[in-house]
Amino acid sequence: MQLKIMPKKKRLSAGRVPLILFLCQMISALEVPLDLVQPPTITQQSPKDYIIDPRENIVIQCEAKGKPPPSFSWTRNGTHFDIDKDPLVTMKTGSGTLIINIMSEGKAETYEGVYQCTARNERGAAISNNIVIRPSRSPLWTKEKLEPMILQNGQPLVLPCRPPIGLPPAIIFWMDNSFQRLPQSERVSQGLNGDLYFSNVLPEDTREDYICYARFNHTQTIQQKQPISVKVISVDELNDTLAANLSDTEFYSAKSSRERPPTFLTPEGNASRKEELRGNVLSLECIAEGLPTPIIYWIKEDGILPVNRTFYQNFKKTLQITHVSEADSGNYQCIAKNPLGAIHHTISVTVKAAPYWIVAPQNLVLSPGEDGSLICRANGNPKPRISWLTNGVPIEIAPDDPSRKIDGDTIIFSNVQERSSAVYQCNASNEYGYLLANAFVNVLAEPPRILTSANTLYQVIANRPALLDCAFFGSPLPTIEWFKGAKGRALHEDIYILHENGTLEIPVAQKDSTGTYTCVARNKLGMAKNEVHLEIKDPTRIIKQPEYAIVQRGSTVSFECKVKHDHTLIPTVMWLKDNGELPSDERFTVDKDHLVVTDVDDRDGGTYTCVANTTLDKVSASAVLSVVDVPNPPIDLELTNQLDKSVQLTWTPGDDNNSPITKFIIEYEDTMHEAGLWHHQAEVSGTQTTAQLKLSPYVNYSFRVTAVNNIGQSLPSEASEQYFTKAAEPDKNPTEVEGLGSEPDNLVITWKPLNGFESNGPGLQYKVSWRQKDGDDEWTSVLVANVSKYIVSGTPTFVPYLIKVQALNDVGFAPEPAEVMGHSGEDLPMVAPGNVHVNVINSTLAEVHWDPVPLKSIRGLLQGYRIYYWKAQSSSRRDKRHIEKKILTFQGNKTHGMLPGLEPFSHYALNVRVVNGKGEGPASPDRVFHTPEGVPSAPSSLKIMNPSLDSLTLEWDPPSHPNGILTEYTLKYQPINSTHELGPLLDLKIPANKTRWILKDLNFSTRYKFYFYAHTSAGPGSHITEEAITTMDAAMASRQVDIATQGWFIGLMCAVALLILILLIVCFIRRNKGGKYPVKEKEDAHADPEIQPMKEDDGTFGEYRLLSFVSSASF
Repeated sequence: MQLKIMPKKKRLSAGRVPLILFLCQMISALEVPLDLVQPPTITQQSPKDYIIDPRENIVIQCEAKGKPPPSFSWTRNGTHFDIDKDPLVTMKTGSGTLIINIMSEGKAETYEGVYQCTARNERGAAISNNIVIRPSRSPLWTKEKLEPMILQNGQPLVLPCRPPIGLPPAIIFWMDNSFQRLPQSERVSQGLNGDLYFSNVLPEDTREDYICYARFNHTQTIQQKQPISVKVISVDELNDTLAANLSDTEFYSAKSSRERPPTFLTPEGNASRKEELRGNVLSLECIAEGLPTPIIYWIKEDGILPVNRTFYQNFKKTLQITHVSEADSGNYQCIAKNPLGAIHHTISVTVKAAPYWIVAPQNLVLSPGEDGSLICRANGNPKPRISWLTNGVPIEIAPDDPSRKIDGDTIIFSNVQERSSAVYQCNASNEYGYLLANAFVNVLAEPPRILTSANTLYQVIANRPALLDCAFFGSPLPTIEWFKGAKGRALHEDIYILHENGTLEIPVAQKDSTGTYTCVARNKLGMAKNEVHLEIKDPTRIIKQPEYAIVQRGSTVSFECKVKHDHTLIPTVMWLKDNGELPSDERFTVDKDHLVVTDVDDRDGGTYTCVANTTLDKVSASAVLSVVDVPNPPIDLELTNQLDKSVQLTWTPGDDNNSPITKFIIEYEDTMHEAGLWHHQAEVSGTQTTAQLKLSPYVNYSFRVTAVNNIGQSLPSEASEQYFTKAAEPDKNPTEVEGLGSEPDNLVITWKPLNGFESNGPGLQYKVSWRQKDGDDEWTSVLVANVSKYIVSGTPTFVPYLIKVQALNDVGFAPEPAEVMGHSGEDLPMVAPGNVHVNVINSTLAEVHWDPVPLKSIRGLLQGYRIYYWKAQSSSRRDKRHIEKKILTFQGNKTHGMLPGLEPFSHYALNVRVVNGKGEGPASPDRVFHTPEGVPSAPSSLKIMNPSLDSLTLEWDPPSHPNGILTEYTLKYQPINSTHELGPLLDLKIPANKTRWILKDLNFSTRYKFYFYAHTSAGPGSHITEEAITTMDAAMASRQVDIATQGWFIGLMCAVALLILILLIVCFIRRNKGGKYPVKEKEDAHADPEIQPMKEDDGTFGEYRLLSFVSSASF
């Protein structure tokens, strides 16, 4: 079956709404071809309210189309405007546009009025809107004398502007003599009427150049009011200024500058009314005075303010609602509030409406005998009146047409004929404006024609809607049918949609939608057809999208964007930053798939978008680049709540550079005691901007704040203002208090003094107090300056003292200090230890015992006992060598100790002394003891000489440390064979008085190893070893020589040498006749062992040679 025009469209998804809107526009724009007879249609005209520049020619536009081409005429102020009689007025050829030449002569004011254009041909007449021509005006300010304004601090003030009335109205702003805009705030602001309002004045408002400017944009001119002088003074200054001219009762009181609740400067009273037209911007204003400056709030009674259309201007003093409608009518309340009270003002808003279209009349094309209608429906507040005209004449007085019937806002046509063609005008008007619409009725009899170009090629992306045009015209209205393919395969309604303008829609085009489509238009007068072609392309896709990136300032970042597309389409890939072009910077480089940004800085942060375009589609993908860095330093440090021992520090964080601040570090500087040195004060979380800081007295504080984030630490902020805390008594005492005597009769008291920060005030001193611990004496005290030591003289020797050191300054004393134990100075002990005796444990160790000395005789802190011991010598030997004394100290109150490392068989002497902090006491009487014999050391040397066939001579020196009386020597020896194996061990005793010995009955030509050591009664000592060889027999030596001189032996050696020579010659010949060449030998020498042939013989031999080489090298 073929597909015909659908009277109703199928319900569509939300995703197709833009498409349907587009189609609706196509339907409403359906026009009669210009080669067919038709009434005029106005295509262009000047605006209804047309303000002109009086310095330029006046151009009043009126363009129209029709067949035959229309002629044009004008009316001015309701009467015919004969342009031929005015040499300054001309009409453009083929157009109705008027050009009034006032630049050469004439004035714009002469041509003010209401103009209307009429376009007429044989089928009817269309008319334009009433065009009101008015020249723009920018009048000067009237001259006026402005007296200086003198006000008391805190009073309200309104500076009037009252600009001259211009056309269009001027734009108002306030500036000074330097053309700098005056700063505005919640306290000072400009009203909608242009006046400048002060909720309260301050001394800084004093100036002589408050100037109101009016800018007339149409003529590009600015007019200036005379400057206004304002002086703000105190009450006393004001009274002094006015004293000469005012009576006593006219003087100002201080009451005016006191705080007061709000009152409104504008609007006046408790209520007012406001009227606005539908579609405009509703602006409501409330400005209040008061001290402190009031804050303005807005509410709507019995309703809420529209979220997306409500805006606040002028520090919330102006409420604006855009696109107002009747629903926005109601009561709006503004509330002004400060700490002393609140007031409110109610504004009753009424929204009126100029006429607006509900259904505007549309051109109507009918064939003879058909029926139709024109509908004109409009709304407004108040409701507009509808009136009809035909060919520019009220329909009531127009020629009668039996085919039409008027029914209010509708004209019904039945059985029309060619004479029924005309242009109808619908006028909807109320007190706020009017609407005028032209719509023609054109009676034609035309066979179908297709307006779309033949063989048009449509290319569509797969899975998207395809729209195939079939623009047509005919009268009566043709029916449209679509076919696909050369064989005319019919299209089914469940797949395709045909719109009233003839367009065929394929909602979801697929690859199999490709092909040729034929559009056929039919009416009773004939038939027309047209072929179009459809190709379906693969969609462009981004298969690798750029990814979100966080980089530190100064680094490099890369975004990747890989695109896949239909092979018949050529894509273009471009990169955008924040929906604009990339910066023109060599740091940005783009290759096929990547965007690279080097040396990233803060400006580079933002959204980067990869856009891939073809002629049919466009895809994009975005990624955000966050540039992070250490935070910027905090700013605006402020000290508040300043108390004696605390202050509140407030700051404004600097930019966190896209990495949240985790903490703030607060430091302080004491500019009085340690200028230039900053100390850690506190740390707070990164969400805080206030810290309560504890302070010390008598410090000139400055503070600075450092911000920290995950990247690092900011630079410190600028230092805060200085804050000097009051002096107070010290809150702590010195530390590390000690009492130790340096002499037997003094006590040296030391302490760690307070620093300047800890002094808490001027005049820092210390009260040093002491008394004997075990006595009933009172405390003795002295005041000393800021030092760290005091010496008490004339004390008993080594007596315990209680000590305390207290800080004080000009304000008072620190808390009571803690008591510390000390001692006066020590003296040398007076008594030697008694009952000293020695117990010899073995030849190298002895134990010494003694009795402790009385504690009182120590005269100091007992540190221990010290033993002096030395080897006793004869008088003859003492003369030759100095006696070396050794010392052992035993800590604490010991009564015995061990003496290790003694020499055996020696005479020793020792004494014992007690030790305190001052030194040693007298020595006890010397005690003599001797150690028993020990084993000797090894003989000092062993030499073996005079070897013979069966004997060797041994010579030696006695042990250097016999450690007793030598009793004998022991010699042990054993032979060593050629394989270094040891033979049986033999033993021989030698008298102690010998130093030479001949060892006999040895084997000839044999190596022997000897072990030689000495004996005392304690046993054998350590040994010394040596090796030696006996000589060879002379006869045997001669036989060995004879073998080398035998003829058979010589012949055998010659044969071996000859055989080796022959082998060398053979190898040389093979090498030069096809043997291995040098490169081959190198390859073999460096071959990979893992790819060598696995021959067991070769592998073993190679390993053997290697081991043999290593062994030989080692040997």
